[in-house]
Amino acid sequence: MTLQIGLLLFPRVQQLDLTGPYEVFTHLSDAKVHLVCKTLAPVPSSTGMQLAPDTSFAECPTLDVLCVPGGEGVGALMEDEETLAFIRQQAKGARFITSVCTGSLVLGAAGLLRGKRATTHWAFHELLGEFDATPVHARVVRDGALFTGGGITAGIDFALTLAAELVGEHEAQAIQLQMEYAPAPPFDAGDPNHAPAAVVADVRERSAASLAKRREITKRAVHRLGLNA
Repeated sequence: MTLQIGLLLFPRVQQLDLTGPYEVFTHLSDAKVHLVCKTLAPVPSSTGMQLAPDTSFAECPTLDVLCVPGGEGVGALMEDEETLAFIRQQAKGARFITSVCTGSLVLGAAGLLRGKRATTHWAFHELLGEFDATPVHARVVRDGALFTGGGITAGIDFALTLAAELVGEHEAQAIQLQMEYAPAPPFDAGDPNHAPAAVVADVRERSAASLAKRREITKRAVHRLGLNA
C-alpha cells in the first residue's frame, strides 16, 4: 500500500526544514509525498523562496506520516486553530507524527507533546517543557510514534531515521548514499557546546527577540491547553 506522507507548508517556513526531509521521502519506493497547506496558493519561505503546495487541508488524505517543519512563521501557526485542528485530526490516524526544528512547538500547541520526549532547535529548547514535554538535546528523538528533529539540518537525519523505520536500514542507507549525505562541515560550530563562546553569544543575541515572542505565544498556548507552565 502506498505510503501517504505529508509535509506542512505555511508562510515563512524554514525552507531546509521542509526540503531536507522532502528529498529523503521522495526517494522512498511506493510513497506519495504531499506538500500540504490551507490552500494551493504559493507561500514564501522565511528567506523569500516561493513554495507551491500541492494538497489543501480539505483534499489531504489520511496520512501515514505528518511532518511539521519550523521557521519564522511558527509563532503564527501556534495560534492558528484551523492548522492545529488539521494536525490533531491527522494525528488520530497517522502512524507517525513528526517535526523538524521549531515545528515541535506547533505540535506542542496542538497538545501532542504531553508526557513525550522531544527536541527542537537549541535556541528554543527551553520552551518544550512548557508543553509538558521532556526536552532532550539530540539530533533526532523518538518517543513511540513521535519523531522530532533538531534544528534545520537535523531534518535530514530525522528523515533517514524514519526511513529506516518505514522501509528498513538497507534502503535508508541506500538513500543516504544516493544523496551523498556525508557531512564534513568546515567548522566545529554546529551546536552551542562546540562553537566558540563569542559565536554562541552572538547567535543568542540574534535569537533573543524571537525567543521572547515565542515564549509569550507558548504561554498563551499552554493556557488554552490547560497545562501548568
